[in-house]
Amino acid sequence: MLKILKYLKKKEWMYAAFCVVFIVIQVWLDLKLPDYMSEITTLVETEGSAMSDILSAGWGMIACAIGSMAASIVTGYFAAKTAAGLSRTLRELVYDKTLDFSMQEVHQFSADSLLNRTTNDVTQIQTLVSMGLQAIIKAPILAVWAILKIAGKSWQWTMATTIAVVILIVVLAITLVIAVPRFQKVQKLNDRLNTVTREQVSGIRVVRAYNAEAYQENKFDEQNEIITENNTIANRVMALMSPTMSLLNSGLTLAVYWIGAYLIEAADAAEKLSIFSDMVVFSNYAMQIIMAFMLLNMIFILLPRAQVSANRIMEVLNTPVSIEDGEKNDDTEETGTIEFRDVSFRYPEAGGDVLEHVSFKVKKGETCALIGATGSGKTTAVNLIPRFYDASEGKVLVDGIDVREYRQNELRNKIGYCSQKAKLFSGTVRSNILFGENGKSAGTDEDVRNALAVSKADEFVDRMSGGADAAIAQNGTNVSGGQKQRISIARAVARKPEIFIFDDSFSALDYKTDKEVRQQLAEKTADATKIIVAQRISTIRDADQILVLEHGRVVGKGTHEELMKNCKVYQEIASSQLSKEELAHA
Repeated sequence: MLKILKYLKKKEWMYAAFCVVFIVIQVWLDLKLPDYMSEITTLVETEGSAMSDILSAGWGMIACAIGSMAASIVTGYFAAKTAAGLSRTLRELVYDKTLDFSMQEVHQFSADSLLNRTTNDVTQIQTLVSMGLQAIIKAPILAVWAILKIAGKSWQWTMATTIAVVILIVVLAITLVIAVPRFQKVQKLNDRLNTVTREQVSGIRVVRAYNAEAYQENKFDEQNEIITENNTIANRVMALMSPTMSLLNSGLTLAVYWIGAYLIEAADAAEKLSIFSDMVVFSNYAMQIIMAFMLLNMIFILLPRAQVSANRIMEVLNTPVSIEDGEKNDDTEETGTIEFRDVSFRYPEAGGDVLEHVSFKVKKGETCALIGATGSGKTTAVNLIPRFYDASEGKVLVDGIDVREYRQNELRNKIGYCSQKAKLFSGTVRSNILFGENGKSAGTDEDVRNALAVSKADEFVDRMSGGADAAIAQNGTNVSGGQKQRISIARAVARKPEIFIFDDSFSALDYKTDKEVRQQLAEKTADATKIIVAQRISTIRDADQILVLEHGRVVGKGTHEELMKNCKVYQEIASSQLSKEELAHA
């Protein structure tokens, strides 16, 4: 938890300092009250005391109470400012670090866990800091100051207070030993529950289509019960603190007055009033000491979870990024060329290579297509070009430079990327098309129109309310799969990149639209290099170079006509998709 505090900015440290100042003022005012009570008690028991003196002490008590309240409000304000500032900084740090992660680190933590760490874990720390600045600082100041106030009053009273404090410390220690491991487990279980929930919500149509609601409910209930069980045990243990505090509070009060009665009875007549006054003061100070530990009790309830949250956040911040920036900018002699030199790739902790000794080169303006069975490594291969992963062996070169030598933003500015699953963001059609700048221009209305025309998305966008300014829901749930793909293609076109990567980006298009989009791309982006991953022969048959992958190896390379003559795997794929007449024509 202490490591988290280093992210407090100068402004937050200043707010924390103000908290300390006003807490000292508040404690001084709180501990001044028993002095006035002692004075009033003495005045009441002393013959001839003036009412004005008693009222004066009473007004002093009222002033202390109001001042303490005002100091408490100001302390709460600055504590909230400090906690909110720290949580803002932590969210920014975790979010920025997540953006720097490669797919390897994202999969290591899981998206659900990273979401929890950015939201729930940061909130746990914010709550602790907000309460802690008011309680953790106040408790020791209050306890030490109160102890100094009662020191020397009576060893019997001091012994009673010491016993109460020792019992309280033992109970706190036992509580932490039992509760902390449970809270640690709960935080991890929350990640799992979040994963299950997201899975069910995102796949709700499949769940309903297969009448699997009961199965998914059981799956959710199983995780929910585990969290409930751990939370119940931890919170039951923590719940013992409140009655224990009340018991000690009442017991100490009873002990102070019982001891006081004994001392008064044994004292001389002249000392009885003094002892009675000391008893009243001591009982109040003793309550202040117990109150200090009650404040710590609140923190000990929050501390276990916050400590776990702090560890989880530091785990993200301390995780080294596997893909580091190079030093090369985009000032290269070649443009639009891609080359794989004996590239092999293995996913972390995988049992074998996904790609093995893949080599090919694509020149500027050429179209290279990758085809093969599911799991043959097509998507993995194209993901190495923008450095979503780094090759395990060999080199991937863009414009004659190893991709590991580029600055990542410079490398990706060269690329227009369409993912295997079209991803749209909440906003408008226009904002989705102009989603990413490539260092050349921010994008204009003309760029949007041209991109829509090339992807044939203008056919349906013009019919939408608002046209290019029509609303797009999160994940594009208000448009069809084919429409999402065409907007995704338009987004890549609007970037005007040197290299296009289409990762199975035509799969949801009908054959007619597929052909028209590819014709538009060939005409309007003739100078750009294109990498196409596809399952359909019709999508790639016109490519300048086709790579046939099987189990991560290139088993065929050439044009459609060449592969139909000398590649058995390609022939099998073609025969499963094309008619005899089409095969004969090919």
